[in-house]
Amino acid sequence: MKRVVITGLGAITPIGNDVDTTWESMKNGVCGIDTITKFDVSTTKAKVAAEVKNFDPTKYIDKRECRRMDLFCQYALAAAAQAVEDSGIEGKVEPERFGVYVGSGVGGITTFYEQSVNLYTDKNISPFFIPMMIGNIAAGNVAIRFKAKGPCLPVVTACSTSTHALGEAFRAIKYGQADAIIAGGAEATITPLAVKGFTSCKALTLSDDPKRASIPFDKERSGFVMGEGAGVLILEEYEHAKARGAKIYAEIVGYGNTCDAHHITAPDPEGVGAARCVRLALEEAGYEGTEELYINAHGTSTSLNDAGETKAFKEVLGERAYKAHISSTKSMTGHMLGATGAVEAIAATLALKDGIIPPTVNYQVPDPECDLDYTPNKAVQVQADLALSTTFGFGGHNACIALKAIK
Repeated sequence: MKRVVITGLGAITPIGNDVDTTWESMKNGVCGIDTITKFDVSTTKAKVAAEVKNFDPTKYIDKRECRRMDLFCQYALAAAAQAVEDSGIEGKVEPERFGVYVGSGVGGITTFYEQSVNLYTDKNISPFFIPMMIGNIAAGNVAIRFKAKGPCLPVVTACSTSTHALGEAFRAIKYGQADAIIAGGAEATITPLAVKGFTSCKALTLSDDPKRASIPFDKERSGFVMGEGAGVLILEEYEHAKARGAKIYAEIVGYGNTCDAHHITAPDPEGVGAARCVRLALEEAGYEGTEELYINAHGTSTSLNDAGETKAFKEVLGERAYKAHISSTKSMTGHMLGATGAVEAIAATLALKDGIIPPTVNYQVPDPECDLDYTPNKAVQVQADLALSTTFGFGGHNACIALKAIK
């Protein structure tokens, strides 16, 4: 069995267009949620979102190519470029041993919406419509950009997408199928169609107050806030990374993958599948119960998820659940859907590296059903030994990865 470490990070988020800015914002409790600016919200019930601000794709992609890429793909390529540069891996791994596991929960819905409008207004359909829309195209473009000819697997498991991408990439390297993999996810769904669609299935909050919209584990939570962006990590076999003198952020030591098999949108209210997923990751990580533990929770600010997730942590950890440091960075980034797991894995990685637990901001009203330590409103200095990142998606998909500090 090979060891798998993280050697590069890249992010485009509602609170920063690179990892350093995003992490500083998280530590300082900066909330990236505000009134939607991408379209007129006068006809939508949901008024707020966590938009990426001042993104310039031409820093990473030729202007001509940008016009042939959906926004989610632009985000993915930008985050991948940052991660590859950060790792210094380009040209230092055999192309056939270099993989890409970059997924998207929804894919090119911006393009889908725009081209649907063209169809019904008798305008031409772009010849790039299909390759801009399909969900695998971010992985394809990243592989083309970095000449990665190894395994290429764009996972699609709704909100669990990029955690599963990281977990499957971890397994591929662990079992010797690649030396390094560009892994993560991207999403760009802040469109009238997606916002109204998620509102219709009662997933989004209708609060128009940015400070009381995404409030995970708060008793007044009423739904999630849509976010967008991308997170990408470079996963690398430990000896390969060591041989080339790469900096190492953390080690991935466990992965859980289960399904609730319960409902198309609602999680199991008892958190049984989520608990089993977390348990599998901890077992693979060799968790003994004495480690200082940080959990970057899925924490969507929906009634069912936050209560069920809390039950899952208690089921797995018992009384130790009350000693775990937990936070939901979705209180700052909103729910980035297929990108959320990768961005939260970056947060967990840096929490281990820097000894800082990012907060759950705008938390005000305790909920008796959610009675653990959610790191309310302010970051705390804690040197965790082990970190978990959990995500749960429509369809009952559950994913958890375990990370260990490098000492």
